[in-house]
Amino acid sequence: MKHYSIAIDGPAGAGKSTIAKSIAKKLGYIYVDTGAMYRAMALYFIQNNVDINNADQMEEACKKVDVSIEYQNGEQLVILNGENVNGLIRTEQVGNMASLSSVNKSVRLKLVQLQQNLANKENVIMDGRDIGTYVLPNADLKIYLTASTKERAKRRWMELSQKGIACDIDEIEKDIIDRDYRDTTRDFAPLRQAEDAILVDSSNMTIDEVIQSIIEYFNKRV
Repeated sequence: MKHYSIAIDGPAGAGKSTIAKSIAKKLGYIYVDTGAMYRAMALYFIQNNVDINNADQMEEACKKVDVSIEYQNGEQLVILNGENVNGLIRTEQVGNMASLSSVNKSVRLKLVQLQQNLANKENVIMDGRDIGTYVLPNADLKIYLTASTKERAKRRWMELSQKGIACDIDEIEKDIIDRDYRDTTRDFAPLRQAEDAILVDSSNMTIDEVIQSIIEYFNKRV
């Protein structure tokens, strides 16, 4: 049975996750939350006292980890070695460990393998920095979703302001520009538009317009 996959790549603040989740719901696909998968691996490292500065220890630990995404009654479940860890992966400690361990090549290679396994047995949509170029190079549809740095900063500023968090829009834009530079110049699987990806600039589009546009591209392709 043929399974379909959609890859959405793009810089920070382009709205990838929001768009991908909505499309997954409309198409009945599994939204692969790659960030949650990194957090699940981080939880394993914490629970098993793995030294993330020890390359050999990290490599061995990665061999013992299995992470998957399932849906039950519309709820996403993150499964770590057969256990639902939804209630354990959203802590500050796990988030910090995920950030520190995600730069490790063994971790990235293991997650790519797990994500590819998932795509081989389910209809999936994934978003990230290297999905179309590295994780799912044969995806049925590849989208490169972007927006101007000003627009991305504005969206982030509005999001934080609505939560009552004081912030400076110019500082946010500077952080976004810095992050873009890091993402596009890193040695391993840098952020770039795949040759066969469709560019979608959402600077002057609503969320619904972006979703509709991508679904139309998908229907034409499949």
